Parts: sequence; C-alpha cells; structure tokens
Amino acid sequence: MKNFAAAVLILFSVAAFAEEPSPKFVTANPSNGGFDEKAAERFANLALACVAKEYPNKISHLLNSDADVAPPRKLTPAFCGCYDWHSSVHGHWLLVRLAKTFPNATFAKPAREALRKSLSAENLKQEAAYLRGEGRASFERPYGMAWLLQLVVELAEWDDPQAREMLTNLAPLEQAVRDRLNSWLPKLSHPIRIGEHNQSAFALGLLLDYARASKKEEFAKLVEAKTRQFFLKDKDCSLNYEPSGEDFLSPCIGEADAVRRVLNPDEFAKWLGDFLPRIPTTAKTDWLPVVVSPDPSDPKLAHLDGLNLSRAWMLEGIVSGLPADDPRRPALIATVEAHRRAGLAAVTGAHYEGGHWLGSFAVYLVTKRGLGK
Repeated sequence: MKNFAAAVLILFSVAAFAEEPSPKFVTANPSNGGFDEKAAERFANLALACVAKEYPNKISHLLNSDADVAPPRKLTPAFCGCYDWHSSVHGHWLLVRLAKTFPNATFAKPAREALRKSLSAENLKQEAAYLRGEGRASFERPYGMAWLLQLVVELAEWDDPQAREMLTNLAPLEQAVRDRLNSWLPKLSHPIRIGEHNQSAFALGLLLDYARASKKEEFAKLVEAKTRQFFLKDKDCSLNYEPSGEDFLSPCIGEADAVRRVLNPDEFAKWLGDFLPRIPTTAKTDWLPVVVSPDPSDPKLAHLDGLNLSRAWMLEGIVSGLPADDPRRPALIATVEAHRRAGLAAVTGAHYEGGHWLGSFAVYLVTKRGLGK
C-alpha cells in the first residue's frame, strides 16, 4: 500500500506539473524547456555536489592481483565521484556545458575549479593506464566511452584557455577509448537492444556526433556503417513492450534517433513509417505515455525518471530528421513536451543513489546537445 500510495502521489505531481509549469524552469521562452541561468545553477549544483563525492561508489572493477585492490580515487582519480564512472564522466560534461553556456554565472568559477582538479594531466594519464589494463577491454563499453567522447567534443568547442589545456590532458584517454571502440565495433555482430547502458543505438548516436564534430573521418565511417548494418532493415518496433522496469533509454526511440543521423529527411521519413507505424498524425501523446518511477530512491527503479528525459531529446532528434511537412510532427512535438515536463519534474536531487545522474540528462535535453550547436 505504501508503494501504491507513493506511485499515486508521483502521478499526481507529474500531472500537476504538466498543467502548470514549475517556476524552477519557466522563462520568457517556455519552448526551450524553461532553461535559464537559475535552472542551470540547480543542475550545476547537482554535479558540483557529486564529482568529488567518492562514496557511496558502485565500481565495475576487474582485479588482476592484490595490487588492484584500491579505493576509487586511486583507480580512476579523474572520475571517482558521482556514484559510478560513467556518471562522473557526464557530470563533468555537464559542468563544461553549463560553464560554457553561462560563463558569468555564479556557478561558473566553482565549476572551473572542479574541472581543473579532476581533469589534470596526472589524473588522466592514470585513467588511460587503467583503461588499457589487462582484462578491461569491456570497461564502460559503450555507454561510458560514448560520454567520454562527448566530454572531448564539449571541450573542443569551447574557445577557452583552460578548456584547451583540459582537452590536451584528455588526449591519452580519448585515444585509449577510440582504440577500444575501433577494435570492438567491427566484431560486434548484432546490436544490443536493451534500455540500459549497453544499448547500441544510443552509443552509436553519440559516437557519430563525436566523430563528425572532431573530423575523425575513418571513425565516422565505421560508426555510420554499423548503424546502417544494424538498423536499416528493421520494421515494426513494438512500443507495446516498452518500457522495461529499469529502462532509462528507449530501444525503439533510441534506434530511430540513431538512424536519423545517417539518412536524408525523405529516406528517414519512409524508414520511420516502416519502423514505428503507430505514430499518429494528430497531436496525441497516448501512443507513448510518460512513465513514473515507483521508487526514485532506488538506483535501478529511478531509471524510469531518466527515460522521460532521454525520450524527450530523442523524439526531438526524430523531428529534426523529418521533412518540414511530415504529418507526424504534431504528435511527436506534443509527446516531447509531455516527456520533458515529467522528466524535469523528477530532477530534484532528493535521492543520491537514484538521481545523481539526472542533471546530466536534463542538461543534454534543455541545451539541445543532440541537435548540434
């Protein structure tokens, strides 16, 4: 009964948020998700509170000998906070993204200081050595690796002396990550279609964005080829089976967001009709209802809060890949808004294990990172 009551309360909260936007996110331009300096400060503070917070820590660590028994700050000194390695990586990405977007905000100076401490040459040399260690070929592959390369892109696009220094420091780890992916992707025979970290579609989308922005042409060709190989023949993706109880990524929507990156608008429109034939041509949202986490404090069940955020940005990506007159755009845009409101309402910072990562997903959405500059 307690769980049921909690679920009802959360549902009521989400519904209320949908009817009347919270002042935490409202600006004079609600179409941008209500993103302003005040909202940015909330998200920055979430990351600042965790990038140096070593414990609790959920490490994915292979021990080769007693010498590998060490605390996170010794194993991976740059990314030892935020509960796990990948969350630390995109927590640092969040700080770069916001410090660059709001350079005069009150949080910009502490964000820069936190980045300086973490992204030192010494720390990142140790990170690269750790990644290249024996038996660690699958470490944070592909999710954490994809976010690491997004961090590289974010720094590369920032015209700032400190950013250039950190980018140089990251070069050994960037190379180690790219080497791992160049070795792994050609051998990956089938896509991974789950709603969690190992999903192929989400990672391929981020990797392709990195490769194009960084002008890594051979890597871009590899990623695009795998995207086409894995997904272009797919049809009738079943939204009826989504979400699974611990999803934070949608297998169907994630795949469509990846494919729009490799097809022109007319080709993508045709492919999408075969792949997701249930998308309506009126501004309805019931074809993809928002989801509610039954326990936002649970590290796995809280994934559903992030699913609303990732669906929102992936749906925006789908819209961006369609022709301007595509009749499905009203339904897609309405569904983006429903998921945006529910997702942002869940970014409270109230539960560390469950929500330490949600700020990064919120910032990726509201700054439209997946849609380019």
